[in-house]
Amino acid sequence: MPDTPYVENSDTKQEETDRFLCPSCGGNMVFDPKKQKLVCLYCSNESEINFEKGNINENDFYNAESTGNKNWGNEKRIIKCESCGAETVLDENSTAQFCAFCGSSHIIKTEESAGIVPESLIPFKISKDKAEELFSNWIKKLFFAPKALKSSYDMKRMNGVYIPFWTYDCDTLSDYTAEKGTYYYVTETEWVEQNGERKQVTKQVRKTRWDFVSGNYSKFFDDILINASEQINKHIIIKLEPFNLNELVQYKPEFLSGFLAERYSVDLKSGWKLAEETIESDLRFQIQRQIGGDEVRSLRVSTAYDAIKFKHILLPIWISAYMYKRKVYRFMINGQTGEVDGESPVSIIKVLLLILGIVAVIGGAYFFFSNM
Repeated sequence: MPDTPYVENSDTKQEETDRFLCPSCGGNMVFDPKKQKLVCLYCSNESEINFEKGNINENDFYNAESTGNKNWGNEKRIIKCESCGAETVLDENSTAQFCAFCGSSHIIKTEESAGIVPESLIPFKISKDKAEELFSNWIKKLFFAPKALKSSYDMKRMNGVYIPFWTYDCDTLSDYTAEKGTYYYVTETEWVEQNGERKQVTKQVRKTRWDFVSGNYSKFFDDILINASEQINKHIIIKLEPFNLNELVQYKPEFLSGFLAERYSVDLKSGWKLAEETIESDLRFQIQRQIGGDEVRSLRVSTAYDAIKFKHILLPIWISAYMYKRKVYRFMINGQTGEVDGESPVSIIKVLLLILGIVAVIGGAYFFFSNM
């Protein structure tokens, strides 16, 4: 069953969200990844959630600031980590004891807006129990990890966090000019020396004929996925992929009950710039294929974009951020598939012992064979 809501460093008692109250006992209900339902933390009563896959709206990019929906379904507050800068979205009555991204307890409340509401999300499917099991198995297999880390790690620092992404759709129409190279072969004759004699030989030499070409190319791009988090970089996300976006469902605040959601730190316009880079790279590749030939050079492409649409989506990740000797390490699990990736400190003593062991084995083998 998911964790109880989080608490800040404070003299007051733990605060709880009262957004989803159990109809049986009045206790707080949270989303359970195993059952895919709301479950009461106190009496285990269950409540169904209506998973809606259809009718996920895509919004007009140019009118987003004026028309974008900022109502997350219940009152939200933003907390900001003073150590790493991560901003996390919580229910108004929920609090956090430490940052999910770096483990720091230096957390403050801000007056920032939670921003544009996500259109859809992939609900967690991996439970916290399973995530802790995966972490335990992972850390036990780390030969070079310090022994103290394996015995002292606190499982309470495992958080389920929804990471923000943008998706972009658009029509493109590109005009291009280039030079198309076509190979052809000519026979050339040259003199060579063979066995002390000069001989005349012929050979085939490849040449390239260059022709100027121009044209246009159109393509529709659907769901270009852009990471909107500056805390989880693209290299880590690649290691956790793929996410099955066919399992996106309409956003409902119930899915966030018992979990955290990161506030996007890459805004909508900055995300579009990143999407443009992906689109332009693909367009250049596709246009070169359309031109054909054996080589293409001096390619110039001018692209017009139309009907740009976007979605704000949330993808589930379990994060364990821990500090060891003043350095932050992270272990992450894809909350949909269970794919794992992690960082760990290295014990210098274990590395030196391994090197000494290898040297001893090599030295022993050399001594043995040199005296045979």
